[in-house]
Amino acid sequence: MKLSGDTKVHELLTTHPFLEDFLASRSPRFEMLRNRMARATIGRVATLRTAAGIAGIDLGELLRDLAAEIQRRTGQAPELEGDVEGGRTTREQRIEVLKQIVRHLHDGGDLAAARARFAEALGDVEASEIAAMEEELIRGGLPVAEVQRLCDVHVGTFRQALDEHPTLDAPPGHPIHTYLEDNRILTRLADELAAAARALGSGERTQESLTAAGRVLDALQGIENHYRRKENQLFPILERHGVTGPSQVMWGVHDQIRAALKRVRDAVERRDAETFAAGAAALARDIVEMIYKEEKILFPLALQTLTEAEWIEVRRGEDELGYELARPAADWPAGRAEGSGGGGTSRAGEGLRGLMTGEITLEQLNLILAHLPVDLSFVDEHDEVRFYSEGPNRIFPRSPAVIGRKVQNCHPPKSVHVVQRILEAFRAGQRDVAEFWIQLQGKFIHIRYFAVRDQAGAYRGCLEVSQDVTRIRKLSGEQRLLDWQP
Repeated sequence: MKLSGDTKVHELLTTHPFLEDFLASRSPRFEMLRNRMARATIGRVATLRTAAGIAGIDLGELLRDLAAEIQRRTGQAPELEGDVEGGRTTREQRIEVLKQIVRHLHDGGDLAAARARFAEALGDVEASEIAAMEEELIRGGLPVAEVQRLCDVHVGTFRQALDEHPTLDAPPGHPIHTYLEDNRILTRLADELAAAARALGSGERTQESLTAAGRVLDALQGIENHYRRKENQLFPILERHGVTGPSQVMWGVHDQIRAALKRVRDAVERRDAETFAAGAAALARDIVEMIYKEEKILFPLALQTLTEAEWIEVRRGEDELGYELARPAADWPAGRAEGSGGGGTSRAGEGLRGLMTGEITLEQLNLILAHLPVDLSFVDEHDEVRFYSEGPNRIFPRSPAVIGRKVQNCHPPKSVHVVQRILEAFRAGQRDVAEFWIQLQGKFIHIRYFAVRDQAGAYRGCLEVSQDVTRIRKLSGEQRLLDWQP
């Protein structure tokens, strides 16, 4: 067997099962390979180069140690391929080449030349390397919007290499399995949308085709749930591991797809076949491209990065957010305790807690917060989310993964500057309130932000209060008597 940075972990452990214990002894990060699910998911995708990066081990050192262990156990020394000296530098050099290629495209360079440079210098690319490249470009001053604009181009440059990566697999009920099932549905709907665009573009049965297109768009509304689960569950946990580039770039693309979906839907409602045909064709392409980026970059990266405990956390949070396309195919992991974590129990609620103006139990406090006719979110003085109220009709979705997350990462890139401006004004004592009102899905939403200060006037955080005031705005006159008529 030949060993190189491109050797798949699954292939290595299938050939030499004894290396499972050896790798686990080299780094605690390799303990996950003892888990059958991890072997079936991460192991099939990850290369030794990826594994070395995850564990923080020099690639050359890892390859030499593996070769020595194989020789010790089998009596045969595997052949080492590629540069086994200074593996960590080699990874940095690879990322630098990727950055140079994207900068070349940013400067208007030729796509064919970029592909040729990639094929000559690298030939293959890991999901983690693309993520690291995006993060370094953003840290280096390239605007997120520009990295987002170039996303299709640079993924196109690496597409041939990405196409050769193995197909993702995950056990039924695992969040990745549900995402993949979502994507099968979205692919079918995107194909139907593209077909409707072609039919309307050629003038076939205009009114009938518009009606059929409306049904496809109704089904496509489920894409919002798919993106919401990524934004509220997957992205926050990746950020804990310092992986921020893909989430910043992808969230911006999510918003573009949301806006395009709204424009196309508006065109159907206006019975504007020409506008629909042009917009729907582009929207279908964008949806399919996002699926490709998920399955070739984001999901492999997540499988390489998250622990099993974190995947269980993702699953629990997704259950709270709900599902609109595919539902989990099974309970995962088998026999997990439902409803564990979150919320006060009768035991937690025992005993009175003294508040500023009374005493109530923790259970009563949680019930009060859950029954308020407003959504509450609290961000502390360090800009970290510390609390959100959990009611039956939340206006904006929240899930447990948001707790401890920097609030700047909880908003799409296009609105982060507004969030930052509010927090800086609150922290400096220049303002105490900021408010907005928007119309969302036929509702009129009032959103207010309040600076929270202690008795000494020190800034302790920001409280967000959101309320559906649609009915309130319609009130007039007075109602002094009880009237429970529907």
